[in-house]
Amino acid sequence: MKRTIAPKLLVSIFATVLLLSGTALAQSKGPIKIGVPTAMSGAYAIVGDEGNRGLKFAVKEINAKGGINGRQVQLEFADSEANPDVARRAAERLVQNGNRILTGTVASSEGLAIAAQVERWDALYLSTINKTDRLTGDACNPRVFRANHSDSMDMAVIRPWLKTRAEKDWVIIGADYAWGRDSAAAFTRAAQAEGKAVKLALFAPLGSKDYAPYIQQLKAQDAKGMWIALSGRDAINFGLQADQFGLFKALFPVGHNYAVASTIKGIGNAAEGVWGIVNYATNIDTPGNKAFVAAWKKENKDDPGNFEAESYVAMQVLFAAIAKAGDDDPGKVAKALEGLTLDNTIFGKVTMRAQDHQLVQPNYLGKIARVGGELKPVVEVAVDAAQATPAPAPECKMK
Repeated sequence: MKRTIAPKLLVSIFATVLLLSGTALAQSKGPIKIGVPTAMSGAYAIVGDEGNRGLKFAVKEINAKGGINGRQVQLEFADSEANPDVARRAAERLVQNGNRILTGTVASSEGLAIAAQVERWDALYLSTINKTDRLTGDACNPRVFRANHSDSMDMAVIRPWLKTRAEKDWVIIGADYAWGRDSAAAFTRAAQAEGKAVKLALFAPLGSKDYAPYIQQLKAQDAKGMWIALSGRDAINFGLQADQFGLFKALFPVGHNYAVASTIKGIGNAAEGVWGIVNYATNIDTPGNKAFVAAWKKENKDDPGNFEAESYVAMQVLFAAIAKAGDDDPGKVAKALEGLTLDNTIFGKVTMRAQDHQLVQPNYLGKIARVGGELKPVVEVAVDAAQATPAPAPECKMK
């Protein structure tokens, strides 16, 4: 007697086979490997640690949901020491180990060193912290993307605010490498455009421990405001000594990457009242941020910081691009990233601009203030994405 299989059962069997085949294919490809050449020692280890926590949180979250297209995400870390030559070598070793998507580098000079090599390595680099405009300017290329705020985005917020300030004369203290000097130059242009004067700009080597000579020179200028472009351990060392010398009382302090959680933890009460660019704060009023803060506090028992949040957003963008590409091949992911829009991130709607690979997003200005008895960065001025993201630099020529 000949037996037949019902059509509905055939459809069910076929669907099951497809599902199992897809799962087997995803498993056969193994995990999605992401390399993180980042500062794990030296002056920027604090910043690297914050960024790493954001990356790990995002990866844990996506893996708990089944990964990307059925594949788990895996991070591999290497110490870059905040040194461009070390970062380049560390990144190349990560690529050779199968990590052809790179992210998480701290210093802009490191990011530029890696960006110059990714096409040769057949890799992709996604910035989560590097601010130098060069990354999306004259150093741009098809395999380099930035998901964090750039120097020019920060200046787009600072310049209108400077116009409202009474301080006419300013001084600058910055880190002596690409980001610190770029930040100082950008602030000088913004200040001069608003009729202000920059009387002195000083640059301290990474890892400086004695800021007394710089502080004496800054105080001697009889200025009213001070732009600070220091981060990590350097920011803390400077802040502690500036407080001892009464510098924050003599000069109105405004910081670039200074009004962040790591600085607050390092210098304590001396941080209160410091203004500056606040790329992220827990009081950003979006559904995505409220969900992120709640999930972060449940996992970590404290508030997320600036570098943790920006790194988390970068991973959201990257994961969406990998899912869209259906693969983690760097070339396919690069194509998927161009023009990619996400609607419900921490910052609301964001778009990876195709022309220069800069993530278009809002930006903020604020100060360190007490909230519930704790010092925190608090947003005072929000600038929407259209105003906060200047047009692509003409120097960016995608090959």
